[in-house]
Amino acid sequence: MYRPEKFWNRIANKFDKLEQKDKPTYTNIIKRTKRYLNDSDIVLDLGCGTGLISLEIAGNVRMVHGVDISTKMIEVSNRKAIERKIQNIENVCSTIFDNRYKIGSFDIIFAFYILHLLDEPQMVLNRIFELLKPNGFFISAIPCLGEKPILYNILSICGKIGVIPKVRPFKISELINIYKTGNYNIVETECLNQKLSQYYIVAKKL
Repeated sequence: MYRPEKFWNRIANKFDKLEQKDKPTYTNIIKRTKRYLNDSDIVLDLGCGTGLISLEIAGNVRMVHGVDISTKMIEVSNRKAIERKIQNIENVCSTIFDNRYKIGSFDIIFAFYILHLLDEPQMVLNRIFELLKPNGFFISAIPCLGEKPILYNILSICGKIGVIPKVRPFKISELINIYKTGNYNIVETECLNQKLSQYYIVAKKL
């Protein structure tokens, strides 16, 4: 049986190098995200990976809780935090359904490049809503592969044979509708990469 955590464990040590190819997009995400942060905020970074974003925003908030299914990704993130002497990050290998995360306990929740990889995204979105404080922000970035059928078909084939995790073909209009029907107010939507149809979305819990 295909297990996505094995894929992420396998590429963990080279993940940062791979993502450097898209450094301008990450820089843009970090810059945009910092506008929503306060030094009293408690943040949950869902699918935190190697901490590419959480490590960069840690100095702008009170605490960052990173969660990821990959033990190796967590190890890399923890090592980087130690090297940079960042002490307000706590990473765990688990899921967003971990009982340690209490209802209404987060000011902001991140989900960068993760929603299209989930088996049950609606359940996760419901859990995110549950964990956010009133007026809390849900900030995400996601490739809307439904806008790029040729690219999606290629990735879908790779997912079916287990080369990469399976992906979902969201369209931006579909995502916006899901957020709105889930009692979120859309604050900001921006296309990060037109070629890959990557979108940055900020939603506020009503």
